[in-house]
Amino acid sequence: MMTTENLFQRMLEKPLVMGILNVTPDSFFDGGKYTKEAEILKRAEQILTEGAEIIDIGGYSSRPSAADISEKEELDRLKPAIELIQKHFPDTVFSVDTFRAGIAKCLAEDCGVQIINDISGDTFGEKMFDTISSLKNVIYVLMHIRGTPKTMQNAENLIYNNVTNDVFDFFEKKISELNRLNVNRIIVDLGFGFAKTTEQNFELLRNLQKFTTFGLPILAGMSRKTMLWKTLQCEPKDCLNATTVVNTMALMNGAKILRVHDVKEAVECVKIFNGYAM
Repeated sequence: MMTTENLFQRMLEKPLVMGILNVTPDSFFDGGKYTKEAEILKRAEQILTEGAEIIDIGGYSSRPSAADISEKEELDRLKPAIELIQKHFPDTVFSVDTFRAGIAKCLAEDCGVQIINDISGDTFGEKMFDTISSLKNVIYVLMHIRGTPKTMQNAENLIYNNVTNDVFDFFEKKISELNRLNVNRIIVDLGFGFAKTTEQNFELLRNLQKFTTFGLPILAGMSRKTMLWKTLQCEPKDCLNATTVVNTMALMNGAKILRVHDVKEAVECVKIFNGYAM
């Protein structure tokens, strides 16, 4: 397995793919598919053999109507699944999708998890920044959100003076806070679908290049999201082609990580982009 520093440098160089594994019963696209050991292993093998360099594993659904669960229940979903995959695929690089500092600390220290993917941007009162600062071998995904998963699509959270500038200001402030805590391995995630309308999501995608000025890897997470199926007036299951289209746009605008459900297609997207960008 690569060192955390080498992994971060790899992210700065050429785009890579992060495959989603939700060990939840209620995620918006694949909830309930991967709750048993055999299912988890089969999905992990698929992600890795199709060419993803990272498995992003989540135990708490962040869709707006998802049920809240305790920290213990989230950890009880995540830790056994990670240990199971490590037993069979020991070189796996994990990203853990959690906003809970206690879970981030436990899985980084006990399981060697290298990436903490935090939807909260340290806005949920979990002291995530302090925790990340205390963990010396992790990369932190800093995502923009307003409110919580339950309130993020409320009208008051969708009002921006200028969505691009307001989100940029958020990152400028939060990255400075992290740097003061000696946290420098940061991934920027604009939070597509989190406290944004469909129009605001597309505006951020058009202006993604602006965020490359931070000199940090940008993660694009638009896989089968509402901005796609609402635009096409279809269901998430019908949005594979749309996902590839917006992933291509994101790569052309500077994204370095594609977080996806459909790994094979995203890897092909990266290969074609690399050929174009040579």
